[in-house]
Amino acid sequence: MEWTFDMKRLAAQAEKSQEPWQEFLRVPDLSAGIYHLKAGATDAQTPHGEDEVYYCLAGKARLRVGREQFDVAPGRLLFVPAREDHRFERITEDLTLLVIFGPAEGSRPDRRDDPA
Repeated sequence: MEWTFDMKRLAAQAEKSQEPWQEFLRVPDLSAGIYHLKAGATDAQTPHGEDEVYYCLAGKARLRVGREQFDVAPGRLLFVPAREDHRFERITEDLTLLVIFGPAEGSRPDRRDDPA
């Protein structure tokens, strides 16, 4: 298992990829990856069954969580609770985010009415 990660290299790989999500770490209680959206893109994600932390590495956008909106810019750390409707909007600069799920993404039901 890899124990250290070069974030600049991972972010560069994500920027070149056609897929917005690039997972680089998965253990039962945690997963992490890079989420990259081009300026003007539509974020089509749906709620996750896991708690989620976003750390903005590059770019600018707004994060909508339920009815609230938050500015996203480099250095900003954002938390989204499990099963909360959220998405990035008004992506004005290519957005690159470090994303951490706890427990690992996909390990819990996505729907709000399912028990945790």
